[in-house]
Amino acid sequence: MRHSLRAAALLLIGSSLSPAARLSQPAQQAFETYITTFEAHRARQHASPGRSATPVPAPSAVQIEPVNGGSWEVTGGLVHHWRATAFVPNASASELLALLRDSDHLARYYAPRVVASRALTGEGGRAAVAMRFKEQRVITVVLDAEFEAESGLTGGGRGYSISRSTHIWQVDQPGTAEERRREEGADDGFLWHLNSYWGFEQKGEGLLMECEAVSLTRDIPAGLSWLIAPIVESLPRASLEFTMTATRNALAASALTKHDEEAHR
Repeated sequence: MRHSLRAAALLLIGSSLSPAARLSQPAQQAFETYITTFEAHRARQHASPGRSATPVPAPSAVQIEPVNGGSWEVTGGLVHHWRATAFVPNASASELLALLRDSDHLARYYAPRVVASRALTGEGGRAAVAMRFKEQRVITVVLDAEFEAESGLTGGGRGYSISRSTHIWQVDQPGTAEERRREEGADDGFLWHLNSYWGFEQKGEGLLMECEAVSLTRDIPAGLSWLIAPIVESLPRASLEFTMTATRNALAASALTKHDEEAHR
């Protein structure tokens, strides 16, 4: 009952959220500045042969940790940075790369959060990808997004994949004749930017995967924290944990199928 009342309240006052959630230039600039600094740091780490090795978690575990505190305020918004790590026995770098590049079938691995996806341009190492997300918290939020992605194998059983959002639209009344996208940056502000950074490498008889997600959302308006905070504060971590868990499960299922096929030869 409490969730129903909250959802009803949010629907009633939803039109008042958009002006307060408009993406501002300072928030945009803060996100871009952070991304520039983070990507430069990440490039230096991966270029250094002496960089510290990521500990290998148990096969059944997905480790989630905040980076720089997980979430912090900027003028007009919140930046979120989380890291997830997992290990999949009997999986390979080439198999994960193929999964991440399967742009037309991502819902196969990431439903129900990913509703649909398709490649817009390119193939292989560089591509533009369109995706529809559905997030269910106090209310259901549907987002259309487009990403520029690059990926590849770098030798030594290592690989990477980077996707950077280029457009994110909040969708009203999805799946109906009245479906429409709101103007970018003039919506409820649940997700304005999302960049994902995958690194993976062979470790013994399996694959160590790491993914960092950096996103920009609205801030928490005074008086509406009970409605907005459960979505804005939990969504970045929960989405990354779901993504890593689904990826691990997909690779584990593929490894089991491969093992069974080899056993019956």
